[in-house]
Amino acid sequence: MTLLGHSRLGSIAELERMPEELLSLRPASAKSVHVCTGPGCAVKGAVRLYELFCMAVKNAGADVEIQAKGVGCHGLCEYGPIVLVQPGDIFYQRVEEPDVAEIFRETILGGRLVDRLLYQNPSTGQKADTVDEIPFYKVQQRIALAHNGLIDPTKITDYIAQGGYSALAKVLSLMTPEEVISEVEIAGLRGRGGGGFPTARKWRSCRQAEASPKYVICNGDEGDPGAFMDRAIMEGNPHSVIEGILIGAYAIGSEQGYIYVRNEYPLSVERLKEAIEQARELGLLGENILGTSFSFNIRINRGGGAFVCGESTALMASLEGRPGEPRAKYVHTVESGLWEKPTNLNNVETWANVPHIINRGGKWFAGIGTEKSKGTKVFSLVGKIRNSGLVEVPMGISLRRIIDEIGGGVPDGKRFKAVQTGGPSGGCIPAEHLDARVDFDELTKLGSMMGSGGMIVMDEDTCMVNVAKYFTNFLQNESCGKCTTCREALAQMMYILDRITKGQGEVGDVEELGNLAVLLEGTALCALGKTAANPVMSTIRYFRDEYDAHILDKRCPAKECRGLFRYEIDPEACKACGICLKSCPADAITGEKKVPHVIDQDKCTLCGICWEKCPFTAVLKV
Repeated sequence: MTLLGHSRLGSIAELERMPEELLSLRPASAKSVHVCTGPGCAVKGAVRLYELFCMAVKNAGADVEIQAKGVGCHGLCEYGPIVLVQPGDIFYQRVEEPDVAEIFRETILGGRLVDRLLYQNPSTGQKADTVDEIPFYKVQQRIALAHNGLIDPTKITDYIAQGGYSALAKVLSLMTPEEVISEVEIAGLRGRGGGGFPTARKWRSCRQAEASPKYVICNGDEGDPGAFMDRAIMEGNPHSVIEGILIGAYAIGSEQGYIYVRNEYPLSVERLKEAIEQARELGLLGENILGTSFSFNIRINRGGGAFVCGESTALMASLEGRPGEPRAKYVHTVESGLWEKPTNLNNVETWANVPHIINRGGKWFAGIGTEKSKGTKVFSLVGKIRNSGLVEVPMGISLRRIIDEIGGGVPDGKRFKAVQTGGPSGGCIPAEHLDARVDFDELTKLGSMMGSGGMIVMDEDTCMVNVAKYFTNFLQNESCGKCTTCREALAQMMYILDRITKGQGEVGDVEELGNLAVLLEGTALCALGKTAANPVMSTIRYFRDEYDAHILDKRCPAKECRGLFRYEIDPEACKACGICLKSCPADAITGEKKVPHVIDQDKCTLCGICWEKCPFTAVLKV
């Protein structure tokens, strides 16, 4: 027996019997409580909630069939911590420590709902008892995230009970490597890491490469600001990634794989390590897997903390212990990659889709999405949006449906201004294109990209020049500096944008930014440099008036760039409470009781404290 309490699986038949055996051990009347411990809920105390539910289960006694599970990200992070009670799929949101006892007493033991913890639609006021009734989930179609929220990621038996590793069993017993690649080709699966390259074409090229050994790599170096798609999969269902890698390795002819994980994701590393150990104990990794001639091992490597290491050749250089610097693309990694051997690299989400394609067929997957963009895509929906979180939607869905139906729209009565997709090298798409389809080709036409799946929503108070400056600064800091174009052109872009946001812009600056963008796209070595100008050029394309206002009028229309607006007190709204006067560090505010206060513009340092502190919104940006 292994540490898991199960014998090492010596054959495919033993694995195929295991789900039924596991389910038979759990009585049909048993109940379970699932506590989301994903990153969004964890920061709000979900781990402690899970511990309290475990204590409650223990104190309930052995005669009560209840199980507490810490599960992966459920998606609706804005309303976390999230707790689900099964059976019934009862959804509780914003659960706090004092609520644990009440949920256990009323719902788990008593079968009654705790009404105040149910999700309430902010638009209609209608409450939802279950997940299916919540608008955030209705539009979604989950494949890569299918088991998030259902299984305990620390228990391989949970994954197997849900059909996990059945795709691997099917491949090893019924399919040749070429048949596996053909099924992925029929599916039309394209890389979810940003490039969108056809997965099957990459696998076939690597398989046909003459040299050996061959390597497979999972890219978990998710470095985009605001993105946490891969993290949620690695932490919520690490076995789906491992199973996908195993299937890809069998198809390619590899015996060694690597998972390269961002160093800032310690929990992802911990979950993957535990999953690999459990898979090895059961005979799903190592020599002669499931009694076949297929052998494969996986090693985890932590990233070096550099954004550029998300680029395939830079990642491989880092794996080899060298600086993470890209190389020229004329030598393909499928022919000469890691240690100059044939290497196949896909990102976390791509690998997680593979078991579903094998189990349900390539035609099923190809039936979802658009002609050239098949399947679903996971996005992290953040920014000025009511329902921030993690969503998985069919390719081809409109931006409007994601932002308005799933995201709930822009809060506080503000006007939607733009959505930035594709990470720091993506572009900003304005309201006029909200009905555009979300797929690889359509987003590129709009001056943005799919990227790995970051989606940042901005409202009317966002300065688009400042947005371009933010992402340019990020890319300048993260550039490896290997090629002169990227190193120098980004620095010059940053210099120009900084001047513009400080009111020091000059006529001709916008044209110079365009010249630098052409230079970067045409001569930079890797995708970081070639696409670095996207945030700048997309904001110029759609928001040229804001650049002109900064340069010609020395004014920031969004009132975000310090020095290009001023603070004034509305005398009609001012209650003369004195809060702003007492808070001002520059003594720039004067006024007496019952007399509206006034800001001395000569003394004002534009620190904004008066605007933040005023309880009556009497301080205005003008």
